[in-house]
Amino acid sequence: MSTVAFIGLGNMGLPMAINLLHKGFNVRAFDLVADAVAAIAAKGATACHSAVDAATGADVVVSMLPAGKHTRALYLGDSDSEGLLQTVAEDTLLIDCSTIDAATAKEVSLSAEDKGFDFVDAPVSGGTAGATAGTLTFICGGNVAAVERAKPILSAMGCNIFHAGGPGSGQLAKICNNMLLSVLMVGTSEALSMGIDNGLDPKVLSDIMKVSSGGNWALEKYNPCPGVMPEVPASKGYQGGFMVDLMVKDLGLSQETALKSLSSTPMGALARALFVAHARNGNGRRDFSSIFEQFCNKKA
Repeated sequence: MSTVAFIGLGNMGLPMAINLLHKGFNVRAFDLVADAVAAIAAKGATACHSAVDAATGADVVVSMLPAGKHTRALYLGDSDSEGLLQTVAEDTLLIDCSTIDAATAKEVSLSAEDKGFDFVDAPVSGGTAGATAGTLTFICGGNVAAVERAKPILSAMGCNIFHAGGPGSGQLAKICNNMLLSVLMVGTSEALSMGIDNGLDPKVLSDIMKVSSGGNWALEKYNPCPGVMPEVPASKGYQGGFMVDLMVKDLGLSQETALKSLSSTPMGALARALFVAHARNGNGRRDFSSIFEQFCNKKA
C-alpha cells in the first residue's frame, strides 16, 4: 500500500497528507482549493485535477471532507459525476476520515462492501496540532479485516487507533466525544472568565485547575484564554484549528442522534445553542475556543 490518494486538504487534511509523505508514501492529492494542492505538491505529492484522477493507480484512498453529502458524492457519485466505487481498482482500500452522520457512513460502507471493497469510517480527534504532529486518534468503524488493513496508513498519521464497532460506529463515537468537548470548552471558558473577573491570573488559575478536579483537555492542550498557551489558536487570534461552524455541525449531528435514540443530552443541547449563537455573531470561521469571548468581560 505505497500509493495513497488523499482527497480533502483543509486545516486537518493537509498536515495529515504531509505526514504520509514524511513516512515514505507516494501521495496523489486533490482538493477543490488549488492553493492547498499546490502547497502539498511543493512538498513532493502529485497534484491531481480531480478525485478520480487522484484515485487512479492508488492502493488506498483517504478522504477528509466537510459533511456527509460530500462523502456520499465522492464515493457513490451524483448527477455530475461517477463515484469512486465505480472507478477505483477492485482491491483499493477506502478510508473516510471525515466527521459525518453515522447513517451516511453506514450507507457508503455497505455500498462499498457490496462491491467488494474494504471501507473504514475513521474520524479523528486531536485537532490541527495533532494532525501536524502525527499524534491523532482514529476512531474506526467497519469490519475487523478492513480496520486491520487500514492500520499501517492510520499509524503514519496518528498514535491511537480504536475499533469502535461495525460500519458507522466510528462516527457515533466521534460525535459523543465532540459533544463532550464542546461542553468542556464552554465550562472551561466560564471558569477562566470568572477567575479573571475576580482578579486571578488566567495562567495561574489554569495551572491550578489542570492538576485539580477540574482538569480537562481544553485546559491541558487547548486553553481558550489568549496568552496562556503560546501555540494554540487562542493566542493566534483564534485562527486555524477547529472552526466554530464545524463544531456546530458536529453538535447538530449529536442532537439528531440523541433524538433518534431518545438519549437525554441537556448539556449537549445547551452547548449547541451557545455555539450556534456564536457562529451567527460572525465567528463561524474562527476556532471554536473563541467561545471564550462570549463569557470574558475583562481583558485577560
